[in-house]
Amino acid sequence: MRLKVRKEGVIYDLFEAQARVATQAAEAFLVMARDPSKMKEQVAALEDIEHDGDRLTHELQNLLAGTFITPLDKEDLKELSQGLDDITDHIEAAAARAELYRLTTTRTELVQLAELLRNVVERTESAVHCIRRGVHKSAELQNHILDIHSIENESDQLFRTALRNLFDSPNPDPLEVMKWKELFDRIESAIDKCEHIAAIIGTFAIKYA
Repeated sequence: MRLKVRKEGVIYDLFEAQARVATQAAEAFLVMARDPSKMKEQVAALEDIEHDGDRLTHELQNLLAGTFITPLDKEDLKELSQGLDDITDHIEAAAARAELYRLTTTRTELVQLAELLRNVVERTESAVHCIRRGVHKSAELQNHILDIHSIENESDQLFRTALRNLFDSPNPDPLEVMKWKELFDRIESAIDKCEHIAAIIGTFAIKYA
């Protein structure tokens, strides 16, 4: 029988690295949302960031496929890892679409959504760090989760306002509406994924109390 060993430290390192990559992606997107003239360099940076995220995800998934003791259920850890990677993927996809559509201007709503995205991903990264410290049932984590929910609710309202403004503009161009709606959708999906991750981590306090 193969000896089972514990690898908590490596697992936590990879989760925290995934969360840091997601934060880097959100920061890069915010830069280009504020200043479209920086789009090309930020899209290139996001491609590299997304590749880093994929590498970390594959490394973690391969590690979890091994025979060893994990601090939490492997399926829960796999879901958490995939969720963190999804955040980065959604952000990179939004940036790639912006470049594909040759967007040379920004919109106030995009900048506001990008700011909320950066904020919620930062809170998500902080929540991930709570796992290593064994405080997944602490007040600190609960505060992060509440912040994530609050930001997600705010983004829902802003998303609806952004769409309303698109359709209410004088003589809206259907193609332009489609372009901006897709960008808003991608960012909203990334924010929603943060809330999903918060829910996963939040259940740890119940399942592993």
